[in-house]
Amino acid sequence: MGLKTENGSEASGFKFLIYGRTGWIGGLLGRLCTERGIAFAYGAGRLENRAQLEDDIAGNSPTHVFNAAGVTGRPNVDWCETHRVETIRANVVGTLTLADVCRERGLILINYATGCIFEYDGKHPLGSGVGFVEEDTPNFVGSFYSKTKAMVEELLKNYENVCTLRVRMPISSDLANPRNFITKITRYDKVVNIPNSMTILDELLPISIEMAKRNLTGIWNFTNPGVVSHNEILEMYRDYIDPKFTWKNFTLEEQAKVIVAPRSNNELDTSKLKYEFPELLPIKESLIKYVFQPNQKTSAS
Repeated sequence: MGLKTENGSEASGFKFLIYGRTGWIGGLLGRLCTERGIAFAYGAGRLENRAQLEDDIAGNSPTHVFNAAGVTGRPNVDWCETHRVETIRANVVGTLTLADVCRERGLILINYATGCIFEYDGKHPLGSGVGFVEEDTPNFVGSFYSKTKAMVEELLKNYENVCTLRVRMPISSDLANPRNFITKITRYDKVVNIPNSMTILDELLPISIEMAKRNLTGIWNFTNPGVVSHNEILEMYRDYIDPKFTWKNFTLEEQAKVIVAPRSNNELDTSKLKYEFPELLPIKESLIKYVFQPNQKTSAS
């Protein structure tokens, strides 16, 4: 597939090659590029197939590569527990192959990773406001998905051309999307109530494009500053979207009985990202501005 452009974007000098066309983030990235007049193409190759990746790059001559592909599991990460080889192939072999091909060609790879590789501990207690920083060693090994993500992050540290973005519990203004964290928890019979760092895609995906333009690399905690709990989000949902909405809570112990693998709960320190992008909003402000206020009129009509 050739590079697509809108509004004469060739003049911008940027050409993005994006992996993950059928995925949520990959689709949003393509839409953003179209809106902003940035030339882009979706990679056709399988991540674990080196020759196909080389053909993609040779055929499109990108300035930057974005990886939003990989396996998260459907309907959730429990799938990875029983599909371990498939998970390794996509999340480890595939990501490393893409990083290596990009390095050979002097290209920066923007890699959408996960921050679900940490859990609250003695040095980072729940409610303390002390978050995990980019240099911290992952301490959550409860799910096979998180294990593979922690492994590949450690290996990618050796690639100076990679920008690793730790996304957590992604949220967007599209409340109909089943991948949206808000959509998920509004459909659950019961939810736990734990403060977490989360990623508002409407605000942060444009920042990731800017990071590519600035040729930033290394590991970044890619969440909004601060934490928000499940109940706080559902209260906003009730107040802005559905005044009749109700929900029930249950404990982590009760949750463990209905899921296969434990889930990560943590706070990530966003000082590094906030320093680079001072306009970045705290999580609760971002939720209101980018998610709930835009949906308010729709719900009332």
